[in-house]
Amino acid sequence: MADWSVCSPEKLMSEAGKYRQMAYVPYSEFSVGAALLFSDGSVIGGCNVENASYGLSICAERAAMLNAVVTGRLRPIAAAVYAGDVPICSPCGACRQFLAEFNHDMEIVMMKSGELFIASLSELLPHKFSL
Repeated sequence: MADWSVCSPEKLMSEAGKYRQMAYVPYSEFSVGAALLFSDGSVIGGCNVENASYGLSICAERAAMLNAVVTGRLRPIAAAVYAGDVPICSPCGACRQFLAEFNHDMEIVMMKSGELFIASLSELLPHKFSL
């Protein structure tokens, strides 16, 4: 469980919204921002970046985790994903597996019909791949 005393789910979602504004999405025009929360209260984010060779595109959640790894932060306690006015935007399967590498029990904050919705990553990915 995330310690929400270091940063509220609303604040984390707000941070994800800020990163969404930086998305590079010339093909789909579907911008997404993600923010990762760490136990010390620090937040690291990312945005989706598309490429003409679509398989080379990267989702916001993975971009955020890559940014975190560069800073030496390897165990987020929560993540927020924001894509604007859509029914729900949860991490895709690839992002779920990618994030599970670092903390399968982190909480994921999403918007569902305009309301915050929180689920654990282990709920979203109950049978993660591991070696």
